[in-house]
Amino acid sequence: MVEIKEIYSIEVLDSRSNPTLMCEVRLSDGAIGSAMAPSGASRGMNEAHELRDEGTVRYHRRGVLGAVGKINDIIAPALIGISPFEQQRVDSIMLTLDGAHNKSNLGANSILSVSLAVARAAALSLGIPLYRYLGGVLPSRMPIPLMNVLNGGAHAANNVDIQEFMLAPIGADSFSDAVRMCSEVYHSLKNILITEGFSSAVGDEGGFAPNLDSDEDAIKLLIKAINESGYRAGADISIALDAAASEWFSDGMYHLPKRGKSYTSDELCSYFASLASTYPIISLEDPMGECDFYGWERISKSLLSDGVSLVGDDLFVTDAVRIRDGAGRGIADTVLIKPNQIGSLSECAEAISVAKRLGYKTVLSHRSGETEDSFIADLAVASSS
Repeated sequence: MVEIKEIYSIEVLDSRSNPTLMCEVRLSDGAIGSAMAPSGASRGMNEAHELRDEGTVRYHRRGVLGAVGKINDIIAPALIGISPFEQQRVDSIMLTLDGAHNKSNLGANSILSVSLAVARAAALSLGIPLYRYLGGVLPSRMPIPLMNVLNGGAHAANNVDIQEFMLAPIGADSFSDAVRMCSEVYHSLKNILITEGFSSAVGDEGGFAPNLDSDEDAIKLLIKAINESGYRAGADISIALDAAASEWFSDGMYHLPKRGKSYTSDELCSYFASLASTYPIISLEDPMGECDFYGWERISKSLLSDGVSLVGDDLFVTDAVRIRDGAGRGIADTVLIKPNQIGSLSECAEAISVAKRLGYKTVLSHRSGETEDSFIADLAVASSS
């Protein structure tokens, strides 16, 4: 019987040069699986707790040596000898060791890196691709990628409040075509920015971060870049937005910090409805704050019937309980899935399963502080997201 033989973790750096965890799991048959935990810049208040070394000055109090110790000294001894093919048992042991709903004792980053590394080791042990191990024999379709090409909000030091402006290559015949189309538009966008005198510097996620007269101007720039690349906006490539509106919400109002504007829930709903009716926008992520259920109900009634997907990120935080609550309220139609929001592969899989049973679409998402770990790509295919 194949068993977990060794688990150890080290501190590495993510795409923003902040510390994060890398975990390696060795099995008794020699298979080795590794995984890294990402980190977000804008985080929902209900996300699982990320353990950081806040009591030390190294890495400006963002080190993860404490989390490394939790894995090496607490988690590893409890999992040695367990079958790697019993993913739910592995995760359940870690959740019991932690004992807190938000994983504040061991840290979601600790638990997740072990959880994902165990799954990867199991797939390697069986000699099958990770997506096949996670999804079984049925997954056979690649997802449509959403490409973040212009950054604002917490992801950029510019004057744009909407956090992400994404390309959705809905007319692509294959995944490779989708990547090529978006790459061509990305470079066209860069040339337009330079020609028109804007900065072509990039934000946290590699998208351009110019200062613009309005957030709407960012949409216009994307449409211009799509057209100049030889594609049809709305037919070949559409637009998706991540407002990250939870970052704006306080005292019952939405205060856009970079523009200095304030909106009520109704006014913000009207603003997004106007954008969606004017431009080829097919998806809006977090257009309302995570606690503003009135706003979510209002915008869901307004836009879902028009074919615009409303994606809950901070709203759902990859939590099956919150997804069920949202379905009961009739809000949104899509769940953003971020494994580190919930903290284990089993809980993430439950969130995907519950979302699909309730009629929601699912979108697998990176974090702005990413690593070279490609686990979410396999999970996207495995879950037909």
